[in-house]
Amino acid sequence: MEVDPNIRFGKPVIMGTRITVYDVLQWLASGITHQNIVTDYPQLNETRILACLAYAANKERITKVHSNAFNC
Repeated sequence: MEVDPNIRFGKPVIMGTRITVYDVLQWLASGITHQNIVTDYPQLNETRILACLAYAANKERITKVHSNAFNC
């Protein structure tokens, strides 16, 4: 993955492409198979799709929720 403010508004993309991690996650969430994604986007492969999932899992793991002590 790479983040470049000049590519897709700085969203994480698969290196060497303009395909965002979000794009891949959305395709998978909508039921598109890995094979169909690779067929439609030949610059992707199984390893890159799994890297998107790993990236998202890591982001989820390190996400912190801050409570606001002043909420009543």
